Amino acid sequence: MSQTETDAVRAAVRERYATVAKGGEAPIGRGEPEEKAEGSCCAPSCCGGGASPSLKIGYSAEELAQVPDGADMGLGCGNPKVIASLAAGETVLDLGAGAGFDAFLAARGVGPTGRVIGVDMTAEMVAKARANAAEAGFGNVEFRLGEIEHLPVADNAVDVIMSNCVINLSPDKQAVFDEAFRVLKPGGRLAISDVVARAPLPEAIVKSVAALAGCVAGAAPMDELRAMLAASGFFHIHITVNEASRAFIRDWLPGSGAEDYVVSAIIQAVKAQ
Repeated sequence: MSQTETDAVRAAVRERYATVAKGGEAPIGRGEPEEKAEGSCCAPSCCGGGASPSLKIGYSAEELAQVPDGADMGLGCGNPKVIASLAAGETVLDLGAGAGFDAFLAARGVGPTGRVIGVDMTAEMVAKARANAAEAGFGNVEFRLGEIEHLPVADNAVDVIMSNCVINLSPDKQAVFDEAFRVLKPGGRLAISDVVARAPLPEAIVKSVAALAGCVAGAAPMDELRAMLAASGFFHIHITVNEASRAFIRDWLPGSGAEDYVVSAIIQAVKAQ
């Protein structure tokens, strides 16, 4: 992918999620007709209304009650906290933190002696997350504006990296994993929920901006993800698919057949001591 194409991808994704953060409709991008946000983000909740889709992807009602109003935007595809095994006093980094949903849950997991850093490339999302943190009194959480391919985080600074349906949106996933390896402490671990490709995507989906921002077109095959993680230096690499995700992926891009090509998965890996 050329630099021009990479920049265009980032701009399209940033525009889409900025609009979602402001509670409006999500524009499709230049050259495509406008449409509602429904089915064009990583969950049908983009269009609002109804019960939180987070209940369908692995979160409990108790967890939803633990975060500030407005933090749960239903943009994930799983619950990374379940596999993060967080301990008191740890430092957690949330890639693509959005309005702070997973970051706030992680903050409860690491306790007052722990720390959570959320990074998001969309200024509107960062502003929303910071407001949520201030309103709910989360003093051990901070949100930084930045790209996950160029993390505003020091070397060897965090114990755990979490991410929820965000890395698929990156046009340079190798850079994401390289950066993750850099900022993790020796022995640090990845706890990622994301979508992976289970079959080659049709050209119509690959070229669709809606499918890209909808967490479909950017999904990489599992073998490629394993190879990228290994190239970054990770070991104990495990990718576990969630076959039940077919039901909610169908709602992301109705009528596209996306559920035949991508699946939600848990991605785990460790940085050597």
